[in-house]
Amino acid sequence: MVAITTAARSGQEALKNRMNSLEGSFAYDETAYHLPVSYALTGIPVHDPAAALSAYVKMQQNPIIAQECLLAKKTQKDGREGDPYTGFVPDTVLRKLGYSLVDGSIIGLALLIGNPEKGSDAAGICRELQEKYMLTFLAGDIIRALTGSGVKVGLDYRLIPLGSTTAHGVHFVDIIARVAMMFGGVTPGDAARLLAYAAERAKAIVFVFPGLSDEDLAFVDGMRVLGFPIVSLGGYESDTWIAATPQDAVTKGMDARGIRVTVTAIPIPMGCSPAFEGKSIRKEEMYVEFGGGRSPAFELLQMKAKGEIIDGKVTVIGPEITEMKEGSANPLAIIISVTGPAMKKDYEPVLERRIHNFVNYGEGSWHVAQRDLIWVRISKEAVAKGVKIEHIGKLLASKFRMDFPSLIDAVSVTLITDREKVLAAKEEAEKVYAERDARIRGMKDDDVTTFYSCTLCQTFAPNHVCVITPERPALCGAISWLDGKIAYEMSPAGANQPVERGKMINPATGEFEGVNRFVKKASHGEIDRCSLYAVMEFPMTCCGCFECIALMLPEVNGIMVVHREFKGLTPSGMTFSTLAGTIGGGAQTPGFAGISKQYILSDRFLQAEGGITRLVWMPSALKEELRSRLMKKLEALGIPEFFDQIADETTAETIEDLSAFLAKVNHPALSMAPLI
Repeated sequence: MVAITTAARSGQEALKNRMNSLEGSFAYDETAYHLPVSYALTGIPVHDPAAALSAYVKMQQNPIIAQECLLAKKTQKDGREGDPYTGFVPDTVLRKLGYSLVDGSIIGLALLIGNPEKGSDAAGICRELQEKYMLTFLAGDIIRALTGSGVKVGLDYRLIPLGSTTAHGVHFVDIIARVAMMFGGVTPGDAARLLAYAAERAKAIVFVFPGLSDEDLAFVDGMRVLGFPIVSLGGYESDTWIAATPQDAVTKGMDARGIRVTVTAIPIPMGCSPAFEGKSIRKEEMYVEFGGGRSPAFELLQMKAKGEIIDGKVTVIGPEITEMKEGSANPLAIIISVTGPAMKKDYEPVLERRIHNFVNYGEGSWHVAQRDLIWVRISKEAVAKGVKIEHIGKLLASKFRMDFPSLIDAVSVTLITDREKVLAAKEEAEKVYAERDARIRGMKDDDVTTFYSCTLCQTFAPNHVCVITPERPALCGAISWLDGKIAYEMSPAGANQPVERGKMINPATGEFEGVNRFVKKASHGEIDRCSLYAVMEFPMTCCGCFECIALMLPEVNGIMVVHREFKGLTPSGMTFSTLAGTIGGGAQTPGFAGISKQYILSDRFLQAEGGITRLVWMPSALKEELRSRLMKKLEALGIPEFFDQIADETTAETIEDLSAFLAKVNHPALSMAPLI
């Protein structure tokens, strides 16, 4: 048995010696947070040995800072390791994970390190963590043990292989540090607040197998100060670590961190967990597919009267997978019927969109799009394990009952694979789609007296409040006004609450007495005023998982928009990550606003600043994504030529380029009232 205290002391001394021998510069790309742990704890942007030693000494020779600096230097010298290792996880990836970190599909974070005697032990723990909605990171020998046992790793499977050494586990800590700064409003250098945030809000656990060096043990033991339980799977002697076996390790770790989750197994021959939601099934991996332009396919969920359906019944009409040719495209209809005393017709489209999530929860099933645009694939591996169309139905029936117990009393699923019957049913489904669209088409903010809040992100950004209106979706892009309304009706005590507009204070900026009153209370008194249609004056707070940032460019009297997928420099001289780092964490920053992509198409977009014609720059990829809908809007306004007056990185990389381009095309922003 290794005595942790003695080994850690020895490891700290070794790390100290290595810190004193650092040379040259080092940094990570694709982050606005320098070396994130060092930056969060000390406020020092570390890029060279002098700054590294300053941070190290300031934090009393903290082994985590030492490991971060040493690994950054090694990465700078040798480059990233390549597949399967991710190395440092970019800011943009963390922001994409933002909504998953707050909507319940990820309930905690885990780090596995060391060298298990049996790969199957580690594989069992990883599978249990996946099933219990944990996002799991891996560092060192355990990755080889898992892949050698046939376990698939990668972000798509929520098993993230950081690197080939235990030292790469520092990226697990730097993720916690960045989440605190991105979403939690933690100021770099406020060590006490960071440690409190990590202990109170970051539901993180570390699982340790044998085989670590003294330096590794010093690093791992140092994580206790962050409030992370350290679960030992053999070989270590410590009063502060939790001894466990592969069979009870996850339970002990989650109990120690106060994480509670109940998982009910679904009796189908493949795993089912949000951990599999992000995976893809490539063409060479698929056994069969449905829709995607190669065959007719659609999905539909409708409520029925009590007694019309048999709970749990799954019916397959047409050929089963065993009768389909490998590699073929086949027709598919997914028809779900639900009943329950609290069920309403308005809930149908909201529940129907969960089909996408639930099918993707299957370890060997894949789903994209919605309605009559769906594309579904089943993998060869799943079919080899016995998965059939019938099992997709069982998965859907089970998940709807599990996730909506107070709403749904009974669920039945019909899956049609007969082409003629799919086409006939699709005609009826399209009538339902049209009826739904007619109910919500053209809804305006002035048509309602109640908006809806979303405080899901207060899990990580305690003072952030999103106000959702018919013309302004949530800044993450995931929740519309109707979604908020239905979510409140389904869960009156949940994160979506009604916000009475109250008296209009300023019709141009969209400031309302009722909204101000709600935001002040929900932000714990931090925010007094909130304008829903303005960037310059009292803009909405930002949490960090926004799809885009809108920001003022005073040099050209305009506003640019950049989406999180854009990795280059903007005309502001900053990347998306740098910009996002200045406005997240529940902050209200005049001149900046986190917004959704859909909001760009709204009549309320930049209303206070003069509307869409104030827009001067956006990345070309975002322009193309919005092209058809934006052109339709511009044509309705009588200014179709404006689309080509919006600059992008191909026409303007710098503010000087942008100024010249706008003058060349006679952009209307140049003659509008000054922003400042």
